Amino acid sequence: MSKHLTVHLTASLAARLRIRPAVALATAVAALAAGAAFATARPTAAVAATGGFDFTRAQVAATGLQTPWGLTFLPDGSALVSERDTANIMQVRPGSSPVRVATVPNVSPGGEAGLLGIAVSPTYAQDQWVYAYFTGASDNRLVRFRLSAPQTQQVLLSGVPKAQFHDGGRIAFGPDGMLYLSTGDAGTSANAQDLNSLAGKILRMRPDGTVPPDNPYGTRVYSYGHRNVQGLAWDEGGRMYASEFGQNTWDELNYIVPGGNYGWPTCEGVCTDSRFRNPIVTWSTSEASPSGLAYANGTLFAGALAGKRLWTVPVSGGSRTGNPVAEFQGTYGRLRAVAVGPDGWLWVGTSNRDGRGTPASSDDRILRVPPAGGSSPSPSPSASPSPSASPSRSPSASPSPSVSPSASPSAGPRACSATYRIVNQWQGGFQGELAVRNSGTAAITSWTVTFAFPDGQRVTQSWSGRFTQSGATVTVANETYNGALAPNASTTAGFNASWSGANRVPSPISCTAT
Repeated sequence: MSKHLTVHLTASLAARLRIRPAVALATAVAALAAGAAFATARPTAAVAATGGFDFTRAQVAATGLQTPWGLTFLPDGSALVSERDTANIMQVRPGSSPVRVATVPNVSPGGEAGLLGIAVSPTYAQDQWVYAYFTGASDNRLVRFRLSAPQTQQVLLSGVPKAQFHDGGRIAFGPDGMLYLSTGDAGTSANAQDLNSLAGKILRMRPDGTVPPDNPYGTRVYSYGHRNVQGLAWDEGGRMYASEFGQNTWDELNYIVPGGNYGWPTCEGVCTDSRFRNPIVTWSTSEASPSGLAYANGTLFAGALAGKRLWTVPVSGGSRTGNPVAEFQGTYGRLRAVAVGPDGWLWVGTSNRDGRGTPASSDDRILRVPPAGGSSPSPSPSASPSPSASPSRSPSASPSPSVSPSASPSAGPRACSATYRIVNQWQGGFQGELAVRNSGTAAITSWTVTFAFPDGQRVTQSWSGRFTQSGATVTVANETYNGALAPNASTTAGFNASWSGANRVPSPISCTAT
């Protein structure tokens, strides 16, 4: 596991030594030359557009909220915001006063506990389910209900250990359509390593709360060894990331793999124990205390509570690709909820009335940051396509070169091309992806991709495409929702497969469009 080493040069260095910043920088460089290492991430100078958003044009969308915690969106584009201490669910429309649309009963707030994460069903237009995670009288629990009747709850999961601190609480639907929940260790660090405990974990379940058959341990546990995860996000390849509170030294940003052990309480931050997965970024706890997490444009956005800033982290393929940049540093106070809205803007919630902040008269607020240049960003994929958990505990990312697009044999203006890539690979299994593009001049209504595995690979699971395999030959047809493509538009289909001995990339890849 590689260690991510970044220069840690704080503004306080110059103040403590009573020297000019230029001299402080020279001192730090000299220290590095002498072999000193400063092991954490620090902000680079922010620019007008970071991660595809223009932070110089941020707007206040709503004011007067009480400790907003969760943030999700209805199909009409409005936001639902959970208030931790009041147990209210507020509907937010930019420029309008927040409206209370529900109050969740049986919530017992206190400390970090209360009404925490909230999510809207991916099929809300059909079922109207709203999901919430909250602290009750004796446990933390996950329920679902309709906004018109929050008192009529379906309990999907109960018995999660509760405490005044370390309750985790983020819930989100992944791009595979599964529901993910982060739980804290509830102040008992041994819970994190105990696979029989629901505490200190990231859990994965079907929308009805039942266990998916491909979970790594046959239970809801997806990853473990966590102290207090409060942020979950996925990139366009279905890779999952989580932000996690450390204890006194290092906060973490992790790339999450099914079955992964993230080390708490043995490790805080980077360590050399091969049993544990190391974070891709660490911060001192005063710089971060990271909560909400979102992804867009090759960048993760993490709200920092104690750090009072928004961290932006460039990532690709499960690794950090550049230095973190701090936005909103000291501007709006404590930041918790972060999400990319259906409007293409970045939404951020403050948390200055949580008992640890210094609230302004307008707090708490919901902020919106527009896309840079007026263009819409590419947010995380919505729930439906994407990978499911593999049975491997710690797959190592080993992307393979994509196959060059194959021109469609279709005649005339309707044509398509497809590329194949290995997203992630572990012993005996791998995750693959097909990217299909309309390479013609007319819109298409359907597509079919065909290829042959060269090494006896077998598809074991698929999403966003109808996969059939006969011998080595694999045929993939579009689903009803991703067959129609305008010229130059593209979509993806994914799969898990087994391999043995070799895992070469198939060639050629053919695509037929109609």
